[in-house]
Amino acid sequence: MSPTATAAAEHGRTAAPPAGPSMRDALNRALDTALAEDPATLVFGEDVGRLGGVFRVTDGLQRRHGADRVFDTPIAESGIVGLAVGLAMNGWRPVPEIQFDGFAYPAVDQIVNQMARMHYRSRGAAPMPITLRVPSFGGIQAPEHHGESLEALFAHVPGLRVAAPADPLDAYHLLLQSIRCEDPVVFLEPKARYWDRAPLPEDGWAAAPAPPMGAGRVVRAGRHATLVAWGAMVRRCLRAAELAAEDGVDLEVVDLRWLKPLDADTVAASAARTRRAVVVHEAPLTAGLGGEVAALITERAFRDLAAPVQRVTGFDVPYPAGPLEPQYLPTVDRILFAVQRTLEY
Repeated sequence: MSPTATAAAEHGRTAAPPAGPSMRDALNRALDTALAEDPATLVFGEDVGRLGGVFRVTDGLQRRHGADRVFDTPIAESGIVGLAVGLAMNGWRPVPEIQFDGFAYPAVDQIVNQMARMHYRSRGAAPMPITLRVPSFGGIQAPEHHGESLEALFAHVPGLRVAAPADPLDAYHLLLQSIRCEDPVVFLEPKARYWDRAPLPEDGWAAAPAPPMGAGRVVRAGRHATLVAWGAMVRRCLRAAELAAEDGVDLEVVDLRWLKPLDADTVAASAARTRRAVVVHEAPLTAGLGGEVAALITERAFRDLAAPVQRVTGFDVPYPAGPLEPQYLPTVDRILFAVQRTLEY
């Protein structure tokens, strides 16, 4: 079972893309809704105001809600997060943006030592309702520092919640849930999926019920093995499942949605059902979040497993610049080879 995937298949594209709003539209709508429903909500970051952000996620928000609610900041990521912490301590609900994931490193001190700890340090006196939006992961062949997979770093930090949507409707609901939450959330937006579209319920965004906060989901039911992924890799796993089905292999696909806390019940139940599991992510293999997911599956479903949990990941090298991304990112073929290995046990 080793079909050669075309470039279009690798990125989950089809000849006729589905109609409907894009993930960029969904995130914009969620921010618009949050700003409208709570005057304490603020959106800020580099170029998010008049320009509408590099990816235009905040397009039109300053015009609709004013420059005192949606505003630009200096190019200083530590200052952006430090400002958010101070605002949260004074009753505001900040939604700062880090322009690219690789730019978050200068702000790690503020994220880890202030944003994540202040509620605990203050014995509950200073809640941190901050949603830190971070365009994340690869797939757009950008320059160095413009594509990273930082989920393991943030998921390791006590006090932080971490979310990573995979499609437009989930992006809308998960972002609103994050902004309304009293805990700090690092919201990882898969930049390669900003332009993906999906049908919208007839009655609008709010018609589809929001999933429980922290819940994963089974995106595709299957019998022979489970693929576990998040963010941009969910679409790639779905493409792998489509190709596997042509050879009679029925793969289940689980989208974690929330990386902290992990939905252990959904993941373990799926692995126990199919008896095999493959975890897929873009970050390097060593100490990646896939290791935590694999351990969780082994602890919860060991007696049901017919094979060791497999991992398909990026390589243990610095995240490469654009031209090398296709060689670095997990491909459909690599996912299918891992499925083949687990089926051979």
